[in-house]
Amino acid sequence: MHLEFYEVDVPIHTNDRAQHGLHVFTGQATSVTEALTRAHQVYDAALSARQAGLENPGQQNGGWGARGTRDGWELDWAAAKAGLWPNPFSWSSKKLYEL
Repeated sequence: MHLEFYEVDVPIHTNDRAQHGLHVFTGQATSVTEALTRAHQVYDAALSARQAGLENPGQQNGGWGARGTRDGWELDWAAAKAGLWPNPFSWSSKKLYEL
């Protein structure tokens, strides 16, 4: 099983959609589908920890992690895009695929 570095970009917005942006996750996976799944898992873990008053679980296997969550912000997982991150030491030249 060969792991590559992937990037998952998830549109994010406030409840009233007045503010918007992008939440970026990176880590190792075997496919675009696995990358999206891992990103969603680490976000859900961070959100669950926050709601329970626990410490953020931080970085998990494969380098995936969510540093935190913000009240009033929602991630649009249906609009997420993922793709190989060709150079994990550079934020340039990436090709993302809609899922």
